[in-house]
Amino acid sequence: MLGFNGTCPGPEIRQRQNDILRARVENGLEDGTLVHWHGIRLPNAMDGVNVLTQDVIIPNEGYEYRFPVSGSRCRNLLVSLPLPFLRTGRPRTVRPLIVEEPAPPDVDQDITAILFDIRLDDTGQFDMEFDRADFITAGRLGDLMTTFLSSEQARLGDHIRLRLINPTPDRIFEIRIDGLTGFCVAYDGMPLPELVSLGNLKLAPAQRIDIIADVTGDVILRETVPSGGEELGGIMLNGQRQIRSAPIAPLPANLVPAPGEITQTADFFMQGGAGDGAHGGFGGWAFNDVSGLPNKPLISARRDEAVQVRMVNDTAFPHGIHLHGHHFWETDQNGARTHLRDTTLVAPGETMTIVCVLDNPGAWMLHCHMLSHQADGMATWMQVS
Repeated sequence: MLGFNGTCPGPEIRQRQNDILRARVENGLEDGTLVHWHGIRLPNAMDGVNVLTQDVIIPNEGYEYRFPVSGSRCRNLLVSLPLPFLRTGRPRTVRPLIVEEPAPPDVDQDITAILFDIRLDDTGQFDMEFDRADFITAGRLGDLMTTFLSSEQARLGDHIRLRLINPTPDRIFEIRIDGLTGFCVAYDGMPLPELVSLGNLKLAPAQRIDIIADVTGDVILRETVPSGGEELGGIMLNGQRQIRSAPIAPLPANLVPAPGEITQTADFFMQGGAGDGAHGGFGGWAFNDVSGLPNKPLISARRDEAVQVRMVNDTAFPHGIHLHGHHFWETDQNGARTHLRDTTLVAPGETMTIVCVLDNPGAWMLHCHMLSHQADGMATWMQVS
């Protein structure tokens, strides 16, 4: 297993919004590596993407990442994406980066919940083998699911903020949470203008959900698919307090430019995988008949242009599509903007249209965040000048 500072997941980082984050990365691996700061609006040179933004950090060398954490109000991921993942199946390692509001909501506890999925061999050790089927089906799915919680105790009546993070390479989690009464207040670090009731929650790889809720019993996270209720982890009762009478309110909105006139549109078709027809790419997957980063960007835009991308899933598997350096609006079937996200889940046979103001200069990757699919072809990019 790989880790940050000797642990996996790595230790949590907390920063206030608009603070300057400085992180010195020392590569103690046998291979080159990078650090990608998922969900953060940051300078392109700090994005940690090989070829597009920086060269890999070679073994026994270091690199300092430095940028303001001004692009997201809630919570993001700090992700190391080592090159061996593409060859040996060693996973990236993660640590949570919590970006706090200048005036955080009044809660008794602010708890981070990192969903985890790992495959073990017959001896109970991490399975280093990669089957070809892992690349061309649903991905490298584990046989052990759990949750790393920053706190495992709460009082009956506590008012808590629970930050759900799915940093797994390929698994889509569908979970329910027992013992809480409250609401979803943010998706992918962006506050929701209207509260969303708790129910079964679906998180594709790299997606996040913030919840504010009152503790009404032992808080148990359960995976509902395929087991129908496998326990992933819990926060156990220890004491009691009076439940607060004040209603839960939406978080203050982030300052995100609203799209004006759409100046460019683009389509990309997701192709490949088991059971799919041939395509023009060299890998198991492709966007528009190209596997891997194409020579030309999907869109080349001037700064502050509003663009629209129609994503068509012509495959038999779902794909979580992530855009670096920006958030975008999902749209409904009538074209109305709905949720502001940085990662959207597109089901088999589904078409998802997103709208984005490209206001952050640089070369930005757009890819499937099922990393087995990305490694085998599902990636493109946008250029903002």
